[in-house]
Amino acid sequence: MERARTWLADVAIALVLVVVGIGGTHGASQGQDWAREPGVLAYTLVVVAALALVLRSHYPRTTLLISGAALLTYLVANYAYGPIMITVPVVLYTLGAQLPLRSALRWAGGYYAAFFVVSTVRLLDDSGADLWRQGAAWAIASLAMFGAPLAIGAALQTRRESQADVRAALARRAVSEERLRMAQELHDSVGHGLAVIAMQAGVALHVLDRNPEKVRAALEAIRDTSRSSLDGLRAELQVLRSPVGEAAPRRPVAGLAEAGVLLDRIRAGGVEVVADLSGALAGDLPPDVDVAAYRIVQESLTNVLRHASATRAEVRIRRSGSGSGDELLVSVSDNGVGSSVPSPPVSSASSASSAASASAEDDGSGTGIAGMRARAEALGGRLQAGPRAGGGFAVHARLPLVRADLSGSST
Repeated sequence: MERARTWLADVAIALVLVVVGIGGTHGASQGQDWAREPGVLAYTLVVVAALALVLRSHYPRTTLLISGAALLTYLVANYAYGPIMITVPVVLYTLGAQLPLRSALRWAGGYYAAFFVVSTVRLLDDSGADLWRQGAAWAIASLAMFGAPLAIGAALQTRRESQADVRAALARRAVSEERLRMAQELHDSVGHGLAVIAMQAGVALHVLDRNPEKVRAALEAIRDTSRSSLDGLRAELQVLRSPVGEAAPRRPVAGLAEAGVLLDRIRAGGVEVVADLSGALAGDLPPDVDVAAYRIVQESLTNVLRHASATRAEVRIRRSGSGSGDELLVSVSDNGVGSSVPSPPVSSASSASSAASASAEDDGSGTGIAGMRARAEALGGRLQAGPRAGGGFAVHARLPLVRADLSGSST
């Protein structure tokens, strides 16, 4: 469609110049007594020079050769300067807009040199005492006639290329942001699931011979958690498989409505969880705040599971401000070792790996805390995480609700 529109525009320009050339050539010759009276050859050259512009968008060099040859033949035949000269700026603009700058300069320079030689010969034949003054004036005028449209075309091409580069950069940025989002989602959902599975597997092994019911409960928790993590992984992989340009398939969106299931998983792992979710139940939350709050709680509790000696965690979600609340306050703390107290000896390989991963998270160097902080800052909020003075670890996030509402409505 775009190619057809471009071709129609070129045809329209060529036809307009044909009409102008046929209609104006005779009148132009009336004021130039030294010129030959236009005949069939003159009008034929005018038509050829104009119709060559039909090819300008796809074959700019061919356009120059055909139109330029017709114009130079017209001038050599000593016909009057007339509407045929309009083809010169159109051809030069086309060169600047279609060709690389160096190539455009070479072709334009060759065209100008041939035009200048032919024009100078005509001037020598037709001028008297004012030869130098007329020659200088004609050189300046002809140089402007060639240089100005070439410069305009080159400037527009540069602008077009710059806009294309900007669009490409924005596309690359969008892809990068989507990759980061998917990596964060996989880290949060799959990482949490693996932490729960590892904890439940440790519990099952610990009570394998003494408490079959506890083993059954642990295996059921492993089954449910692995199924949920696989669903999240499958959804993200489906996004990768989707062809470019197609709408991404719908996938389950995590939110505080699932906080109860999350807390039960942590409790099943042997950690006592005290929760106050009044802020989440006070009314509907903006979707982006809902997801961010859930992921922050999920990642924080995942870190609690990784603490070698954490037995208790507290989760508080409340609102601050007047009315429906200006901010959602999310706090998760535990009584684990934190980063300021050495981790006690561990009794199993799974506990050792948990303690190792916990140490990276405790000082803020892990990707989990960085991801939580990025989620909060993306909403205009902030997040603090670190060891508590009395022992343990705490995460505090403030997520603005007003800004989230505005951003959500704008989209």
